[in-house]
Parts: sequence; structure tokens; C-alpha cells
Amino acid sequence: MDNGSHNFQETPQDQQPQRGSKKPKNSGWKLIAIVAVVAALIGGGVGGGTAYWAMNHNASLGVTDTSGKAGTTKISNVSVNQSSASEQAFAKVKGAVVSVVNMQKAESNSDGLDTFGGLEGIFGQGNQQSSSSSNSSSSLEEASEGSGVIYQKKDGKAYIVTNNHVVSGSDKLEVILSDGTKLTASLVGTDSTSDLAVLTIDGSKVTTVASFGDSSKISAGQTVLAIGSPLGSQYATSVTQGIVSAKSRTIDVTDSNGNTTGQATVIQTDAAINSGNSGGPLINLAGQVVGINSMKLSGSSSSSSDSATIEGMGFAIPSDEVVSIINQLVQNGKVVRPALGVEVRDLSTVSATQQKSVLKLPSSITGGVVVAGFTSGSSAKTAGMKKYDVITALDGVNVTNTAELHTQLYKHKVGDTIKLTVYREGQQQTVSFKLTQTTSDLKN
Repeated sequence: MDNGSHNFQETPQDQQPQRGSKKPKNSGWKLIAIVAVVAALIGGGVGGGTAYWAMNHNASLGVTDTSGKAGTTKISNVSVNQSSASEQAFAKVKGAVVSVVNMQKAESNSDGLDTFGGLEGIFGQGNQQSSSSSNSSSSLEEASEGSGVIYQKKDGKAYIVTNNHVVSGSDKLEVILSDGTKLTASLVGTDSTSDLAVLTIDGSKVTTVASFGDSSKISAGQTVLAIGSPLGSQYATSVTQGIVSAKSRTIDVTDSNGNTTGQATVIQTDAAINSGNSGGPLINLAGQVVGINSMKLSGSSSSSSDSATIEGMGFAIPSDEVVSIINQLVQNGKVVRPALGVEVRDLSTVSATQQKSVLKLPSSITGGVVVAGFTSGSSAKTAGMKKYDVITALDGVNVTNTAELHTQLYKHKVGDTIKLTVYREGQQQTVSFKLTQTTSDLKN
């Protein structure tokens, strides 16, 4: 990978060949004259004519020779009448893009420092706050800001989709419309697995609603726009342009502790996305929402002695998935997914000694998921699975860790019959059973 370090060398100045040790007298003007004539002859009618025309018509090249006094420069009255697809797409959606403000209780301690829900302030430290009393008190303060997009208006309410991590931990939510109107928002439902959430606000002030496009129809190289509030509502309704780098990029999803809990299929784009853009729309040039901006790679990564600065790698949840999730959140307040009814851990976290002595795995098995326990009413347990079984495949597709197991599992619906390949006491077995259901916040 290019380490981002490029050596730029200055181009050496052109060197004139020496024609002897002595300079001919008055050679400068003669040389210029000769060069001008030769240039005209070589260029023919176009080159010579252009050179002569340019020397006598400087004004048309933007070089003006005015007889006015210095300090009397004026603005040209020439204007550009330009209308582009990007401009039209942005105009169609911008009124539906909002800022989402996460309000949390700020407990003011005796030292006068605010803490938000156990977390430091968004800029790393709580704001210094004067206090005439040492008694602690609590009030709602802005903890963070994100973006969202209004996608429906019905029965006097307007519905907004944003990211789950934008609203997580909130004690109150506020929405700022594109015209600056501030409204209190109600939380309809959240889904931590897909990182999506739905809010509602009073719809009387809403004049623009965005529509969803088909994310399966986009392609790499297609132009897209990202709209949102980078760094907060101070820069609300900012728009950046980029292209789709990949329409289906699989990335690991991690929890707050950095543990990989699953995988997500996302749209990769190089449109600039910054903190505060989360939850905002990624739109095509028809002004349709094809994704919800959710994350980006930033900072620097290093591999051995090489390092690379990461730029232009943003990710959006495809609209096809967004629509499926938000419809469930509106209808049920939660997302129902199939479950195995087991508690698991990655085989890679088990020592080689225990893999051999406890799990009795053959040396050829290097990846999989270990069953550490069962949930209440587990269908897997009813089907005969045992503690310390090692799952290595689901419906014939190999799984080497929990993330891959979740990816394969979530391709099914509640009630589907699945087949697990497991190793028990060193012997390969197959277990089949029907999937039960789990809600948004349960894993397996």
C-alpha cells in the first residue's frame, strides 16, 4: 500500500548551451528576435498568428491594460449560468436533512466539571462551569450531535431515520430543521445491530420529505452526495460529492469494547464524511437516498515500518436494508431476528492446550465458534447441542468466528430450519432445528 510519502523534486531550470567562452556583444536582443521569428515559422499560421494576436490583444486573455488610477479595480459583470445534476439533487433533498442533538444529564460536581452519562464531553473534557455551591445538581446538556433525514410525513408526524449511535444514551432528543427551527423529538425505536434509529417530530413545520432509491442499482464509479452536519449544526446541511467505491463492502462491526460482534455489508464512498455526518443521507444524482452515512476510516494505520494516512473511506448503510429495518421499528418498535439460543465465543480465544484437552479438536480445525452456554428456551439445546460444541459451518458455509456466524444466521428468517456442522469430543456431527426469534438487543 502506498505509504503516502512522495518525494517531489524541483524541475531544474532550462540551461542554455554555451557557444564559446565569450558572450557576443548585444547578443541578447538579437537572440530574442531570432527566437520569435523561428517560433512563428515553426508554428505556421496558427502558432505565429496566435503569438502576434496575443501580443496585441492582451485584454481578451484576461490581461487588462487600463489607463485608470491604481485602486480603481472593478468586478466584471460577466456571470455564469450553470445548472448541474448535483445542484438539482442537493436542492431536492436538503430541506429534509436535519441535525439531531443528543441531550444528556450533566452532573455538576464540586469541582465544577460536567460529565455526560459517565462520558467526557464531546471535545474530550467537560466544560468548566462556575458554581456558587458545592452541592451536585443535574441538568440537560448537549452531549453530541449527528444528522438525520426526514423520509415520511403522516398523521401530523414526520419520521426521521438516523444512526443508533447518534441517539444512544440520550435523556432528550432535539431536531434542528434546515431552516433553523428546533423541535423536540420522540424515539420510536432503535436497532444496535444495523446502527439505525427512527425518531418522530411534529410535522407541521416540515415542508420537504426525502425518498429512497434502490441501492442495489448503484454501481462503482457512480457520483453520490453526502449531506449532513459535520462537526455539528454550525455546519448544518453541508454537502460533499464523491463516487461509489464499492456497492457491497463487508466490514467488521465492533461493540463499545472493540470486540467484533458481526459483519455489515455497506456502500463505500469517497465523499467527505466527518464527525456529525452520521445518520445523514447519501444520495444519487436523482436526489434519492441510497444510503445512510454511518462510519468512516480515519487517522493513520500502520503495518510494520510503513504507515498510511486514511482518506476518502466512508461507509453508508444501503437503503434496501434501511427501509426494511425502519419499517419494523415503526411497526413493532424493535427488529426481530432469528436466534440459535446459544452463548458463544470465538475459538481463537481458547488456548491451544484447552482446544486439545477440553474441546478435543483435531489439529486441522483452526476456526469456529464455541458454545459456552444456552439462553432460556433454547431451540439449539432442545435439538441436542451440548456445551463446548464447536460450530464450524451453517448450512454448509464455513464460519470461523462469531461475526461470520451472525452474517450467515441473519440471512434466514424466524421459523427457517438450519443445519449446523459441529465438533463434539473431536467428532464431526450435524444438528438441524428451527430458528426461534430474538429482539434487537439480543445476540444469538
